[in-house]
Amino acid sequence: MALSPSLSFTIKPHFTISIRHTQLIDQSMAMMKASLLLAFFLLSAGTLARQQQHQQGQQQNQCQINRINALEPFDSIQAEAGVTEFWEPNNQQFQCAGVEFIRHRIQPGGLLLPSYVNTPLLSFTEQGKGVLGVVLPGCPETYESSSQQQQQQQQFSDPSQRRGSRIQDRHQKVHNLNQGDVAAIPAGAAHWIYNDGNTELVVVVFFDTQNNANQLDDNHRRFYLAGNPQAQGQQQPGQLPKQQQQGQSQQRHQYQDQPFRNSGNIFNGFDVEFLQEAFNVDRETAEKLQGQRDQRVTSLKLKENIDNPSHVDFTNPQAGRISNLNNFKFPILRHLQLSVARGELHRNAIQSPQYMLNAHNLVYVTHGSLRVQIVNNQGESVFNDQLRKGQVVVIPQNFAVIKRANEEGARWISFRTNDNAITENLSGRVSAIRSLPVDVVANAYQISIEDAEKLKYNQQQTALFSPSSSRGKGWTGLLDLLI
Repeated sequence: MALSPSLSFTIKPHFTISIRHTQLIDQSMAMMKASLLLAFFLLSAGTLARQQQHQQGQQQNQCQINRINALEPFDSIQAEAGVTEFWEPNNQQFQCAGVEFIRHRIQPGGLLLPSYVNTPLLSFTEQGKGVLGVVLPGCPETYESSSQQQQQQQQFSDPSQRRGSRIQDRHQKVHNLNQGDVAAIPAGAAHWIYNDGNTELVVVVFFDTQNNANQLDDNHRRFYLAGNPQAQGQQQPGQLPKQQQQGQSQQRHQYQDQPFRNSGNIFNGFDVEFLQEAFNVDRETAEKLQGQRDQRVTSLKLKENIDNPSHVDFTNPQAGRISNLNNFKFPILRHLQLSVARGELHRNAIQSPQYMLNAHNLVYVTHGSLRVQIVNNQGESVFNDQLRKGQVVVIPQNFAVIKRANEEGARWISFRTNDNAITENLSGRVSAIRSLPVDVVANAYQISIEDAEKLKYNQQQTALFSPSSSRGKGWTGLLDLLI
């Protein structure tokens, strides 16, 4: 019994030492874990930063443009009731801006089959009229388009009673397309176009491939809901099948090796049995849904007519007018982060030299022709040529540009990569040069105070200049002074 206190005394400090060792080991392990986590975080962050720097470097290199050319379609695919024309997406202008551009020509009675793409898009109706349908996820089918022969309740009470009768069709809103209409379609929204007019329907389409809504790659990818793109891909150019259906195009050249290049619509990848159950239809209908034997290819406000006089922002009766659609006038553009402008210049009229603060700018001429000059950050002319009807040019962000209409005048449509694109004019009543103190202008360009005042105040018009306002030294004289 006498040993008990001693044993207790001996064991107690030993147990205490063990606890201390355990605490030290736990603390060491925690510190090691923290160090490893920190090292992993720093390594990951460094890798991510290098990847971002590499991507930014690639983007910067793509925008090191020494020469810009007026572009026309480089390829086209003929379909059953029209043709789709492509501009070269690998062109440096498009790569710099992160955009793509195509044009649909749909014959009367032609249907651009339902599909969706991985990028937001803006379309402009250049010619003709038609009907546009856009399916927005989660929106109810609140529109009815056909009369009903029997009461809907009776039709759905017994499947046998539905034979030979039409159900009252409910669908999302469809929009009439007229010349001058701009349609904004979010990424992933299924859409279709039908030409219900008597003339060819011409629609140009602008894709913002670097938009945040695109989580795939920098190419626009089209997912078909109907038709058989593979069959159309095998069709020889110039051959027109009998059925009046506008085929949807397949991206060529750089897309040829992609798995979606010669594939069917999305239902083609599902088993027929699954489709039968999912749609509660018979096998024959499910097979038609897949389009394997099909030789055809291809309550938000989604449409606004930019030719409406109410959208005019700048007008000069002797020179022309400019209309803008931004997120204030067309709220869906805030979601797409895009905007549109419509320009018109009368014979020999001039648009002020300008640049865009926060957007790339794609210009497509719809009427007449323009003389255009574009200057990069090194003060070098990268474009000095005619821009004719049907041609495209991309003006990168901050590149300065000046436009003058030729004898027949000109009209164009511009697609911008910002929902509130801001333009800075370099001459005119509201301009960068006008905003500078006259002493600064005189010293900057090494001219007299008198010449600096002329440079600031001689041009009394805003944004659009009539030919008479540019006589004498004119706009070329202005550029000589600035250079």
